[in-house]
Amino acid sequence: MTAPFPDAAPSPLNVLSIQSWVSFGHVGNAAAVFPLQRLGIEVWAIHTVQFSNHTGYGAWTGAVFPPEQIAELVDGIEARGTLDSCAGVLSGYMGSGGTVAAVVEAVRRVREANAAALYCCDPVMGDVGRGVFVRPELPDLIAAQALGAADILTPNQFELELLTGREVRTLQGALAAAQSLRERLHPGGPRIVVVTSLVREDAPADQIETLAVTDDGAWLCSTPLLPLDPPRNGTGDTIAALFFGHYLQQRDVGAALSLSMSALYGLLKRTHEAGSREIMLVAAQDEFTSPSQRFEAEKIA
Repeated sequence: MTAPFPDAAPSPLNVLSIQSWVSFGHVGNAAAVFPLQRLGIEVWAIHTVQFSNHTGYGAWTGAVFPPEQIAELVDGIEARGTLDSCAGVLSGYMGSGGTVAAVVEAVRRVREANAAALYCCDPVMGDVGRGVFVRPELPDLIAAQALGAADILTPNQFELELLTGREVRTLQGALAAAQSLRERLHPGGPRIVVVTSLVREDAPADQIETLAVTDDGAWLCSTPLLPLDPPRNGTGDTIAALFFGHYLQQRDVGAALSLSMSALYGLLKRTHEAGSREIMLVAAQDEFTSPSQRFEAEKIA
């Protein structure tokens, strides 16, 4: 008797990730694609630049791709008849105003094919200590164009302050600033703001936090603050990808925050122990699916 065919495996989630790419090290798509793949998500990567290494080294080689190339690549994906299976769009560093417009147009086209698709925007603009490190016009362009299209926004504390014009020093200040951003996000989506690298006066000095604020409340996840000096590039790209991937799979903000922060801590701990200037993305890959230490997200509002 012939055994019946097994049930077909469920189709994986597909994510369109539009970010920079480096040959050496891990930032942009080079920090986001692999973690998403380890979560079992198919990633359609569009690179906005191809650099030898991230710009934190002060010198690099490579080229910035014209914004028109984003539309051309989306054209090619659409021609395969698969755009309607795209579950979400993830964007990170946008080097020019033309790139901001091209990313927002790509989101529009994906939503036209699949109205349920979500857009996660990591508004890469600057950081504490470095200040604004993008072109001076970009913060205003991102605020004017990308925020209104985003369902999920993942600013760090510096970017939260820059986008809201508010100084964030306490938990209540962070909550208020995140809520003000939520009011500007895509009205048809979950309107989630995830604030990374949160360090506040009313928290232990040896911890770093991530705050997620939604319609259903707010969650806070704390991990030990590792003495990484200088701070490692690519951590924001990685946490945005991990949170987005887990949220797409589970639609549970608390679980997505806990899993992504636990994985990031494991990655950074491995990086610190190795004394590596670059995050140990490949060596620590098991942390993405099975974090060695779990940090729970506490619902605080």
